[in-house]
Amino acid sequence: MSFDNAYEALTEQQDARWAFGTGFGDPLDGVDTAVPPGVDGPVLSAYCLALADDALIASQRLAEWVTRAPELEDEVALANIALDLLGQARLLLSRAGQVEDPVRGEDELAYFRDASEFRDVLLVEPPHGDFAETVTRLLVLSSWRLALFTGLTGGADPVLSAIAAKGAKELAYHRDYAAQWVVRLGDGTAESHRRLRAGMAEVWPRVPELFAAAATDRAAVAAGIGVDPAGTLPEVAAVLDQVCAAATVERPAIDPAGPVRGRAGEHTEHLGPLLARLQGVARAHPEASW
Repeated sequence: MSFDNAYEALTEQQDARWAFGTGFGDPLDGVDTAVPPGVDGPVLSAYCLALADDALIASQRLAEWVTRAPELEDEVALANIALDLLGQARLLLSRAGQVEDPVRGEDELAYFRDASEFRDVLLVEPPHGDFAETVTRLLVLSSWRLALFTGLTGGADPVLSAIAAKGAKELAYHRDYAAQWVVRLGDGTAESHRRLRAGMAEVWPRVPELFAAAATDRAAVAAGIGVDPAGTLPEVAAVLDQVCAAATVERPAIDPAGPVRGRAGEHTEHLGPLLARLQGVARAHPEASW
Protein backbone atom coordinates (compact mmCIF):
# COMPACT_ATOMS: atom_id res chain seq x y z
CA MET A 1 0.00 0.00 0.00
CA SER A 2 1.45 3.38 -0.94
CA PHE A 3 0.67 6.85 0.39
CA ASP A 4 1.42 10.35 -0.82
CA ASN A 5 2.70 11.45 2.58
CA ALA A 6 3.32 10.23 6.11
CA TYR A 7 0.17 11.84 7.50
CA GLU A 8 -2.02 9.98 5.02
CA ALA A 9 -0.27 6.78 6.08
CA LEU A 10 -1.20 7.47 9.69
CA THR A 11 -4.89 7.96 8.94
CA GLU A 12 -5.42 5.39 6.19
CA GLN A 13 -3.23 2.49 7.33
CA GLN A 14 -5.43 -0.55 7.98
CA ASP A 15 -2.94 -2.36 10.21
CA ALA A 16 -4.35 -1.65 13.67
CA ARG A 17 -0.94 -1.57 15.32
CA TRP A 18 -0.25 1.73 13.57
CA ALA A 19 -3.43 3.21 15.01
CA PHE A 20 -2.19 3.54 18.59
CA GLY A 21 -1.90 -0.14 19.31
CA THR A 22 -4.31 -2.92 18.50
CA GLY A 23 -7.40 -0.81 17.89
CA PHE A 24 -9.87 1.28 19.85
CA GLY A 25 -12.10 -1.50 21.17
CA ASP A 26 -12.59 -1.65 24.93
CA PRO A 27 -10.52 -4.65 26.13
CA LEU A 28 -12.70 -4.85 29.25
CA ASP A 29 -16.01 -4.98 27.41
CA GLY A 30 -18.08 -7.68 29.08
CA VAL A 31 -15.44 -8.44 31.73
CA ASP A 32 -16.62 -8.68 35.34
CA THR A 33 -14.66 -6.00 37.22
CA ALA A 34 -15.50 -7.28 40.71
CA VAL A 35 -12.57 -8.60 42.70
CA PRO A 36 -12.76 -12.40 42.45
CA PRO A 37 -13.47 -14.32 45.66
CA GLY A 38 -10.28 -15.20 47.47
CA VAL A 39 -8.22 -12.48 45.75
CA ASP A 40 -6.72 -9.92 48.11
CA GLY A 41 -7.53 -6.41 46.87
CA PRO A 42 -4.38 -4.70 48.21
CA VAL A 43 -2.18 -7.41 46.67
CA LEU A 44 -3.91 -7.01 43.31
CA SER A 45 -3.64 -3.24 43.50
CA ALA A 46 0.08 -3.27 44.35
CA TYR A 47 0.84 -5.70 41.53
CA CYS A 48 -1.10 -3.74 38.91
CA LEU A 49 0.54 -0.54 40.11
CA ALA A 50 4.05 -1.95 39.61
CA LEU A 51 3.25 -3.10 36.07
CA ALA A 52 1.61 0.25 35.35
CA ASP A 53 4.62 2.21 36.58
CA ASP A 54 6.94 0.27 34.26
CA ALA A 55 4.75 1.18 31.30
CA LEU A 56 4.14 4.80 32.30
CA ILE A 57 7.81 5.67 32.75
CA ALA A 58 8.89 3.73 29.64
CA SER A 59 6.23 5.55 27.63
CA GLN A 60 7.41 8.94 28.82
CA ARG A 61 11.01 8.12 27.92
CA LEU A 62 10.14 6.86 24.43
CA ALA A 63 8.08 9.99 23.78
CA GLU A 64 11.30 11.97 24.12
CA TRP A 65 12.33 10.58 20.70
CA VAL A 66 9.59 12.55 18.96
CA THR A 67 11.36 15.05 16.62
CA ARG A 68 14.70 13.29 17.41
CA ALA A 69 14.38 9.86 15.76
CA PRO A 70 16.70 8.99 12.85
CA GLU A 71 13.85 8.84 10.32
CA LEU A 72 10.18 9.83 10.22
CA GLU A 73 9.13 6.18 10.06
CA ASP A 74 10.97 5.47 13.32
CA GLU A 75 9.55 8.57 14.94
CA VAL A 76 6.06 7.31 14.13
CA ALA A 77 6.92 3.79 15.33
CA LEU A 78 8.42 4.94 18.63
CA ALA A 79 5.53 7.33 19.24
CA ASN A 80 3.04 4.51 18.68
CA ILE A 81 4.96 2.18 20.98
CA ALA A 82 4.92 4.91 23.62
CA LEU A 83 1.15 5.26 23.15
CA ASP A 84 0.69 1.50 23.48
CA LEU A 85 2.56 1.55 26.78
CA LEU A 86 0.60 4.57 27.94
CA GLY A 87 -2.60 2.69 27.19
CA GLN A 88 -1.38 -0.28 29.22
CA ALA A 89 -0.45 2.06 32.07
CA ARG A 90 -3.89 3.67 32.08
CA LEU A 91 -5.71 0.34 32.23
CA LEU A 92 -3.44 -0.98 34.97
CA LEU A 93 -3.62 2.23 36.99
CA SER A 94 -7.40 2.16 36.73
CA ARG A 95 -7.49 -1.42 37.97
CA ALA A 96 -5.07 -0.64 40.79
CA GLY A 97 -7.14 2.30 41.97
CA GLN A 98 -10.46 0.53 41.50
CA VAL A 99 -9.65 -2.18 44.05
CA GLU A 100 -8.17 0.22 46.60
CA ASP A 101 -10.09 1.44 49.63
CA PRO A 102 -10.80 4.27 49.18
CA VAL A 103 -10.92 4.12 45.40
CA ARG A 104 -8.42 6.26 43.50
CA GLY A 105 -8.51 7.23 39.83
CA GLU A 106 -5.77 6.76 37.24
CA ASP A 107 -4.94 10.48 37.20
CA GLU A 108 -4.43 10.57 40.95
CA LEU A 109 -2.09 7.59 40.79
CA ALA A 110 -0.15 8.93 37.80
CA TYR A 111 0.14 12.58 38.80
CA PHE A 112 0.00 12.77 42.57
CA ARG A 113 2.45 10.15 43.80
CA ASP A 114 6.02 11.07 44.64
CA ALA A 115 9.04 9.20 43.28
CA SER A 116 9.36 7.10 46.46
CA GLU A 117 5.85 5.75 45.83
CA PHE A 118 6.62 4.50 42.32
CA ARG A 119 7.48 0.82 41.84
CA ASP A 120 8.93 0.69 38.30
CA VAL A 121 12.04 -1.31 37.47
CA LEU A 122 15.18 0.77 37.03
CA LEU A 123 15.57 -0.27 33.39
CA VAL A 124 12.95 2.25 32.28
CA GLU A 125 14.21 5.30 34.17
CA PRO A 126 17.39 6.72 32.56
CA PRO A 127 17.09 9.15 29.64
CA HIS A 128 17.64 7.54 26.26
CA GLY A 129 21.04 8.20 24.76
CA ASP A 130 22.17 6.69 21.51
CA PHE A 131 19.48 5.10 19.30
CA ALA A 132 21.26 1.75 19.67
CA GLU A 133 20.82 1.96 23.45
CA THR A 134 17.12 2.71 22.96
CA VAL A 135 16.39 -0.29 20.76
CA THR A 136 18.44 -2.57 23.02
CA ARG A 137 16.48 -1.39 26.05
CA LEU A 138 13.21 -1.79 24.16
CA LEU A 139 14.13 -5.31 23.06
CA VAL A 140 14.83 -6.40 26.62
CA LEU A 141 11.81 -4.64 28.11
CA SER A 142 9.33 -5.86 25.50
CA SER A 143 10.66 -9.45 25.58
CA TRP A 144 10.36 -9.57 29.37
CA ARG A 145 7.01 -7.84 29.51
CA LEU A 146 5.59 -10.07 26.76
CA ALA A 147 6.60 -13.17 28.72
CA LEU A 148 4.92 -11.74 31.82
CA PHE A 149 1.74 -10.74 30.03
CA THR A 150 1.45 -14.10 28.31
CA GLY A 151 1.48 -15.75 31.72
CA LEU A 152 -0.96 -13.22 33.15
CA THR A 153 -3.66 -14.07 30.61
CA GLY A 154 -4.49 -17.15 32.69
CA GLY A 155 -4.53 -15.41 36.08
CA ALA A 156 -7.30 -15.32 38.66
CA ASP A 157 -8.27 -11.70 38.05
CA PRO A 158 -10.29 -11.42 34.82
CA VAL A 159 -9.56 -7.71 34.44
CA LEU A 160 -5.80 -8.13 34.68
CA SER A 161 -6.04 -11.11 32.31
CA ALA A 162 -7.94 -9.02 29.74
CA ILE A 163 -5.42 -6.18 30.03
CA ALA A 164 -2.58 -8.67 29.55
CA ALA A 165 -4.23 -10.28 26.53
CA LYS A 166 -4.52 -6.90 24.80
CA GLY A 167 -1.03 -5.84 25.85
CA ALA A 168 0.60 -9.05 24.64
CA LYS A 169 -0.45 -8.28 21.06
CA GLU A 170 1.15 -4.86 21.29
CA LEU A 171 4.30 -6.12 22.99
CA ALA A 172 4.87 -8.71 20.26
CA TYR A 173 5.13 -5.85 17.78
CA HIS A 174 7.38 -3.83 20.10
CA ARG A 175 9.74 -6.80 20.40
CA ASP A 176 9.76 -7.36 16.64
CA TYR A 177 10.50 -3.71 15.91
CA ALA A 178 13.38 -3.59 18.41
CA ALA A 179 14.80 -6.94 17.28
CA GLN A 180 14.93 -5.85 13.65
CA TRP A 181 16.87 -2.74 14.59
CA VAL A 182 19.27 -4.62 16.85
CA VAL A 183 20.08 -7.03 14.01
CA ARG A 184 20.40 -4.18 11.51
CA LEU A 185 22.83 -2.30 13.74
CA GLY A 186 24.84 -5.30 14.87
CA ASP A 187 25.24 -6.81 11.42
CA GLY A 188 25.69 -3.46 9.69
CA THR A 189 28.74 -1.24 9.57
CA ALA A 190 31.66 -1.24 11.97
CA GLU A 191 30.30 1.96 13.50
CA SER A 192 26.75 0.64 13.97
CA HIS A 193 28.17 -2.55 15.49
CA ARG A 194 30.25 -0.49 17.91
CA ARG A 195 27.24 1.58 18.90
CA LEU A 196 25.15 -1.51 19.53
CA ARG A 197 27.81 -3.02 21.77
CA ALA A 198 28.03 0.28 23.66
CA GLY A 199 24.25 0.34 24.01
CA MET A 200 24.21 -3.18 25.41
CA ALA A 201 26.93 -2.28 27.91
CA GLU A 202 24.80 0.66 29.06
CA VAL A 203 21.59 -1.35 29.40
CA TRP A 204 22.79 -4.64 30.85
CA PRO A 205 23.56 -3.63 34.46
CA ARG A 206 19.83 -2.94 34.91
CA VAL A 207 18.64 -6.22 33.35
CA PRO A 208 19.02 -8.68 36.27
CA GLU A 209 16.43 -6.81 38.35
CA LEU A 210 13.74 -7.85 35.87
CA PHE A 211 14.03 -11.47 36.98
CA ALA A 212 14.29 -10.90 40.73
CA ALA A 213 11.02 -11.46 42.60
CA ALA A 214 10.04 -8.55 44.81
CA ALA A 215 7.62 -8.90 47.73
CA THR A 216 4.87 -7.63 45.42
CA ASP A 217 5.59 -10.40 42.91
CA ARG A 218 5.67 -13.13 45.54
CA ALA A 219 2.36 -12.01 47.04
CA ALA A 220 0.73 -11.85 43.60
CA VAL A 221 1.97 -15.32 42.66
CA ALA A 222 0.67 -16.72 45.94
CA ALA A 223 -2.71 -15.10 45.23
CA GLY A 224 -2.89 -16.67 41.76
CA ILE A 225 -2.84 -13.34 39.94
CA GLY A 226 0.86 -12.87 39.19
CA VAL A 227 3.80 -14.43 37.37
CA ASP A 228 7.14 -15.25 38.95
CA PRO A 229 9.59 -13.03 37.01
CA ALA A 230 12.36 -15.61 37.43
CA GLY A 231 10.24 -18.04 35.43
CA THR A 232 10.36 -15.76 32.41
CA LEU A 233 14.16 -15.90 32.15
CA PRO A 234 14.41 -18.98 29.88
CA GLU A 235 11.99 -17.52 27.33
CA VAL A 236 13.58 -14.06 27.39
CA ALA A 237 17.11 -15.48 27.21
CA ALA A 238 16.17 -17.63 24.21
CA VAL A 239 14.80 -14.60 22.36
CA LEU A 240 17.84 -12.49 23.18
CA ASP A 241 20.19 -15.32 22.15
CA GLN A 242 18.49 -15.59 18.76
CA VAL A 243 18.56 -11.84 18.14
CA CYS A 244 22.14 -11.41 19.34
CA ALA A 245 23.34 -14.28 17.15
CA ALA A 246 21.78 -12.62 14.09
CA ALA A 247 23.28 -9.30 15.18
CA THR A 248 26.75 -10.91 15.50
CA VAL A 249 27.13 -9.84 19.14
CA GLU A 250 27.47 -11.93 22.27
CA ARG A 251 24.63 -11.74 24.78
CA PRO A 252 25.94 -10.77 28.22
CA ALA A 253 25.11 -13.12 31.06
CA ILE A 254 22.01 -12.49 33.17
CA ASP A 255 22.14 -13.08 36.91
CA PRO A 256 18.56 -13.89 38.01
CA ALA A 257 19.49 -13.12 41.61
CA GLY A 258 19.89 -9.41 40.95
CA PRO A 259 18.92 -6.93 43.67
CA VAL A 260 15.36 -5.63 43.92
CA ARG A 261 15.48 -1.85 43.86
CA GLY A 262 12.77 -0.16 41.82
CA ARG A 263 10.04 -2.50 43.04
CA ALA A 264 11.15 -1.65 46.59
CA GLY A 265 10.91 2.11 45.98
CA GLU A 266 14.64 2.72 45.47
CA HIS A 267 15.15 4.71 42.30
CA THR A 268 17.81 6.43 40.24
CA GLU A 269 18.37 10.16 40.22
CA HIS A 270 16.57 10.29 36.87
CA LEU A 271 13.06 9.52 38.11
CA GLY A 272 12.46 12.74 40.06
CA PRO A 273 13.10 15.11 37.13
CA LEU A 274 11.05 12.90 34.80
CA LEU A 275 8.07 12.99 37.18
CA ALA A 276 8.43 16.76 37.56
CA ARG A 277 7.83 17.11 33.82
CA LEU A 278 5.13 14.44 33.72
CA GLN A 279 3.18 15.73 36.70
CA GLY A 280 3.86 19.47 36.54
CA VAL A 281 0.64 20.67 34.89
CA ALA A 282 -1.63 18.41 36.94
CA ARG A 283 -0.03 19.53 40.19
CA ALA A 284 -0.21 23.17 39.17
CA HIS A 285 -3.96 22.80 38.54
CA PRO A 286 -5.07 20.02 40.90
CA GLU A 287 -8.77 20.86 40.60
CA ALA A 288 -8.82 20.73 36.80
CA SER A 289 -10.59 17.99 34.85
CA TRP A 290 -8.45 16.15 32.27
